Amino acid sequence: VQLQASGGGLVQDGGSLRLSCLASRPPDSIYNLGWFRRAPGKDDELVAAIDWSGSATVYLDSVKGRFTISRDNAKNTVALQMNSLKPEDTAVYYCAANQGSIRGIYKFWGQGTQVTVSS
Repeated sequence: VQLQASGGGLVQDGGSLRLSCLASRPPDSIYNLGWFRRAPGKDDELVAAIDWSGSATVYLDSVKGRFTISRDNAKNTVALQMNSLKPEDTAVYYCAANQGSIRGIYKFWGQGTQVTVSS
């Protein structure tokens, strides 16, 4: 599985950004997709994940109500709509894929995209 993320940038406190990720996968394979973030001096966080069917999602508590994950299996894409952004959301965001539990280990990672929220 190959993953290519895009859509990061610089935004002011309270602003919005939309991240997108194109997932290239073997035909007839199914994968959960997730977004992680990595901030300096902090552990990686699973920000949001969605199962292969799109029927189940999980979110980091601090982004619930502000971020929305969605996927389009016909286009092999996953998106993360981020609203009401805060400076503490500043991080490098990574798209990732796995099989099994959406809270499990993600084996496949794309390159990161920087999100910076200014106060």
